[in-house]
Amino acid sequence: MASISLLFFFFISIQLLSTISLAVVPASDTFKYVNEGDFGDYTVEYDAYYQALPLSNSPFLLCFYNTTPTAFTLALRMGTIRSDPVLRWVWEANRGNPVRENATLTFSTDGNLVLADADGRIAWQTNTANKGVVGLQILPNGNMVLHDGKGNFIWQSFDSPTDTLLVGQSLRAGGPSRLVSRFSESNNVDGAYSLVMEPKGLVMYYTSPNSVRPMVYWTSSEWFTIDKGGLSNLTLKSEADSDEGFLYYLTFEYFVTNPSSNSNRNMAYSQYNNTYSYLRLGIDGNLRFLTFNPNVEENSWEVIYTFFDRRSMEGECQLPERCGKFGLCEDSQCVACPTPNGLIGWSKDCESKKVTSCKSGEFGYYKLEGVDHFTIKYTRGDGGMKQSDCESKCSKDCKCMGYFYHTDRSRCWIAYDLKTLTRVGNSTNLAYIKTPKK
Repeated sequence: MASISLLFFFFISIQLLSTISLAVVPASDTFKYVNEGDFGDYTVEYDAYYQALPLSNSPFLLCFYNTTPTAFTLALRMGTIRSDPVLRWVWEANRGNPVRENATLTFSTDGNLVLADADGRIAWQTNTANKGVVGLQILPNGNMVLHDGKGNFIWQSFDSPTDTLLVGQSLRAGGPSRLVSRFSESNNVDGAYSLVMEPKGLVMYYTSPNSVRPMVYWTSSEWFTIDKGGLSNLTLKSEADSDEGFLYYLTFEYFVTNPSSNSNRNMAYSQYNNTYSYLRLGIDGNLRFLTFNPNVEENSWEVIYTFFDRRSMEGECQLPERCGKFGLCEDSQCVACPTPNGLIGWSKDCESKKVTSCKSGEFGYYKLEGVDHFTIKYTRGDGGMKQSDCESKCSKDCKCMGYFYHTDRSRCWIAYDLKTLTRVGNSTNLAYIKTPKK
């Protein structure tokens, strides 16, 4: 009996492999596009140059674009020419691994989509060769998919977000769980900021070369709290208000396991259909909802919600680089530059003095009252701890740039990067900034 079962399993396996191997992309649907020719005429995000490819589903279009000469990214563009002053990039294949002119994008009968540089080096691919792919589509929601004969997705761009989450796109445990900011408008590599879906919610991190681990500057605890179980999936959705027919909400739908449940959190709204919307983690670490209205001739893009904003739940002072390398922030404005001799007017050149020696006696600290670091609001710090122990911990750590101490709670935070400090009303919140004595 066991041998019959094994033979049956073997037969089914052979049939399945045979079916997959016979599933090929029709020759008429294959292509090889070369990154060459004149650049497009229209204004696009980051003031980039671009080559449009004949793969689209309005308002989405696949392109090569570059912000640095000879460094091209394969990306999906969103917007329409007739109504949009700026066309925006909402998905990228090869951030941080650019290709040059004469690079190729090839879709072969085996079902693999391959981006190769001019010298043949493979910069990016879907790794879907001989997996049953029979076609490629850009769907109306901006999801580019490779599908089999039954319409099942073998690969989809929604599974590899960069800094943008489109309506219908998800973050999920065990899969695409984060957005990472772009470094700068001209340099298309990963930036310092990330939005990560973790078991207890969303967390935003700032990554500094001075710190061993990324630093938390925001969590979703004020939006939703997950006491039991873990967050498994979070999807951006557009939903019309059934009671107020002229309102359309952008909503986070999130699922929790152990025990299983799902909930919704309305994040922003507009007075028109906002299906063409996205969440963007910006170069500055801010989160913004943008929505595109293809039915208007001007001002087709609208920022409908900014997470860190004086009018929103969280002010701009919570952004790590709001005041550059070093600065005191109050009411979303940079108001002062701390120095050993007191506060002076803030400027973009404001910076703490670098401590180059760890030897005792060659550095000291200066004190600031009523000041917090951006990490403090969403982290517990160390404690209870005496202030002298907190200072000793910083002094023994050559990378420590200062420490923050709450005398009313006896809690200590070690800072490996200072960046933006926030003015607070509690004078027991103290900052001690390390500074050279010479």
